[in-house]
Amino acid sequence: MNIVSLQQCDQYQYKEVKTALRQNIEDLGGLSKYISPNETVLLKLNLLMKKTPEEGVTTHPIFVQALGDILKEQGCTVIIADSPGGPFNKTLLYGIYKTCGIEKIAKESGFELNYNTEEIVRTYPSGEILTTITTMAVLEEVDKVISVSKLKTHGMMKFTGAVKNMYGIIPGLIKAEYHFQYPELKNFSNMLVDVCSYKVPVLSFMDGIVGMEGDGPSSGDLRKVGAVIASSSPYALDIMACQLVNIDPLEVPTIQRSVERELVPKDFSEILLLGNSLEDFSLVPFKTPEITDINFVKGRVPKFLEDPLNNLLLPKPKFDHQQCISCGDCKKVCPAQVIRFENKKPYADLKNCIRCFCCQELCPVKAVHVKHSLMKRLFFDPKN
Repeated sequence: MNIVSLQQCDQYQYKEVKTALRQNIEDLGGLSKYISPNETVLLKLNLLMKKTPEEGVTTHPIFVQALGDILKEQGCTVIIADSPGGPFNKTLLYGIYKTCGIEKIAKESGFELNYNTEEIVRTYPSGEILTTITTMAVLEEVDKVISVSKLKTHGMMKFTGAVKNMYGIIPGLIKAEYHFQYPELKNFSNMLVDVCSYKVPVLSFMDGIVGMEGDGPSSGDLRKVGAVIASSSPYALDIMACQLVNIDPLEVPTIQRSVERELVPKDFSEILLLGNSLEDFSLVPFKTPEITDINFVKGRVPKFLEDPLNNLLLPKPKFDHQQCISCGDCKKVCPAQVIRFENKKPYADLKNCIRCFCCQELCPVKAVHVKHSLMKRLFFDPKN
């Protein structure tokens, strides 16, 4: 039986958040069930990019501080780490920690910030997609890993939660390589489950006090949810988080793969929710991005028509050149290297675009939008 703890918490006030987290831990059987005194624990946050806490893109520092302090009270050494989008180097990490408010709380509470940018390569025979895996070296410096994710929608995966949060153990531009190698949704989501299964966090917590809907994980709209969620199973946590915000879990590719791989039962019958009920929140359904596979028409039309139809039907990145600040981040993070600059403005070679939308995800000024095909909605959407 997988237990998920759901606790109400309406604001980022330290005492409130810490109380909710303590109740989460109690619901899950107590901290000593998972963490021994004096262990070194890595808090794997969602630090996607340089965004302030108020922008709701990254795990909130008060949430991190409250959880880290609970671990410190047990005598643990707390290390904070993530590999954000873009290159994995000390300069980038410093800017991320500072802007996201993590540097400040680390100093106050005595947490260590990871600046080890070395990579390690390990064989992973049980992986379905990845038989070798490249990760941050800091993983081998710690006894336990705890995932601390953010409740958000996602342009490629519909929802990003505890499972996808572990993708951040893959360093820097290696993530871009994986995007390029596995552009189809099924393979990419299977790869994400491989990464999470390789280093399953001993506990997973989700900052759902303020979430993001729409064009997540960085360009969406903030929604107050008022929830702190936790589980020893990242797969079960994601299912309950989706149900909380009225997203059908089986429409989320990572959850589809988790069910196929029997990490959770299809009917979710072995998930026990403790704490508050879903009905205590009664949330209007989250607005979610439309997700479409890179080969949407495969097997549905003659093979010679697949490429031209895909070009017409697949969503496309659209650059707002007036909003664009010509920083070049979109070009730097593009796994397929299909973005070029003309007159200091970006353009994409859509024929070779893999529709990962890293450009949209990591644009610092929300100047990249995902444009969906009217033809696809009219002729292929089963709702029509």
